[in-house]
Amino acid sequence: MKWISHLSDAEGILSERVTMSNSDLTSILLVLLLLVGLAHLLGYLFVKLRQPRVVGEIVAGIMLGPALMGRLPFASRLMDATKHQGNILSFVYWLGLLLLMFLSGAETRHLFSREERREVGWLVIVGTGIPFVLGLTLGPWLIRPALAGPNGNRISLTIILAVGVAVTSVPIVSKIFADLNILHTRFARLILGVAVLEDIVLWLALALATAMAGKTVLNPRQMSYHLITTIGFFGLGLTIVPRVIKRINKSRFNVFAQQSPVAYAIAVLLGYCVVAGALDVSVVFAAFLAGFAVVHKKRRLFAEALDAIGKVSFAFFIPVYFALVGLKLDLIRGFSLWMIAAFIVGSCIVKILSVSLAGQFAGFRGLDVLNLAITTNARGGPGIVLASVAFDAGIISPQFYTTLVLAAVLTSQAAGAWLDYVLRRGWPLLSPVAARRSAIESAKESPSPVLS
Repeated sequence: MKWISHLSDAEGILSERVTMSNSDLTSILLVLLLLVGLAHLLGYLFVKLRQPRVVGEIVAGIMLGPALMGRLPFASRLMDATKHQGNILSFVYWLGLLLLMFLSGAETRHLFSREERREVGWLVIVGTGIPFVLGLTLGPWLIRPALAGPNGNRISLTIILAVGVAVTSVPIVSKIFADLNILHTRFARLILGVAVLEDIVLWLALALATAMAGKTVLNPRQMSYHLITTIGFFGLGLTIVPRVIKRINKSRFNVFAQQSPVAYAIAVLLGYCVVAGALDVSVVFAAFLAGFAVVHKKRRLFAEALDAIGKVSFAFFIPVYFALVGLKLDLIRGFSLWMIAAFIVGSCIVKILSVSLAGQFAGFRGLDVLNLAITTNARGGPGIVLASVAFDAGIISPQFYTTLVLAAVLTSQAAGAWLDYVLRRGWPLLSPVAARRSAIESAKESPSPVLS
């Protein structure tokens, strides 16, 4: 069976790697120390400069990479020494990514709300739908050989391009709102509601792209299997399985969860990933669904467990993940100015115009529309995850990987800087007129508590 093969492979890797010289171990520990230390230092400095922390963490990896410190003899020797133990850094990288997706999925469950359904619906359907459909429609004519990686085919590349244009970041905009102390506002609820719904759809699209990667001639039967498996995994992971997990959480026979809720939450994460791997579905999306399922609002135990996992993850694994993203950026050979300029300008114009149109349909005007458009244009963490997953799957080239990461960084910076400017000028994020209009429409849709 397939899982027995995986188990024997793991045993073989373990037997090979269990012996490590003291110098190899020291090199790995020193690299991790430099990555986490510099990531936190630059993250702190960027926050002081009113910029997203994640940008500083990525810059930390760039500084340690071949473009800067990698040119120094000491740093280059250190990096060469760690290449022999590259599996360890690769594991830390993937663990950081899985924990980020797991915590994002848990946060997503908290963000779903029945309020502002009309506005969120317009912003998702028009503001996200138009960029995504345009990417799928025009993608085949925009795809160039410079975009493709070793496993990239026309369909998978088109999907990656469409997702890259349409995606909005939940973690980054949440962090920006928290830093600006506007997380409690209606504006924040609207943006996060839109980002949550669109990211679920776009993660599914990305999962389909990775499932089709490497197949220059797509077998209809194999392609159908991947599509059905991926969609089925997502569908069950968003509907039935969370209810089953909730019942297991509440069970008095669940001694594991009662005695060690942190270990139980991590076990759910690993279980999802193992099942996804066995079905040939990307484990990245399994981690997202695991976070979505494990949240249990009525049990404080699991809230504290997720909080504990979050503290450790954001202290070490996630900053190291973003630093390693920066470390993988080759700003010498993997830098294409025309590609970066064309993608950033084109995707930003499409996204901002689409969200502006959606805002008009939803009843917003003037500055309200501009605030919504610029904020939803922030690609942030999901944009970087998109680049990482597509690059690791061999779908995109190093040049396109660098383009997607820089687009995520620059659009997030622009969103944070614009919102900070609006607040410092004393301008409203959403006008009182729009708020009153929404309240009246909500009242019309639902019966009055007094009358009922």
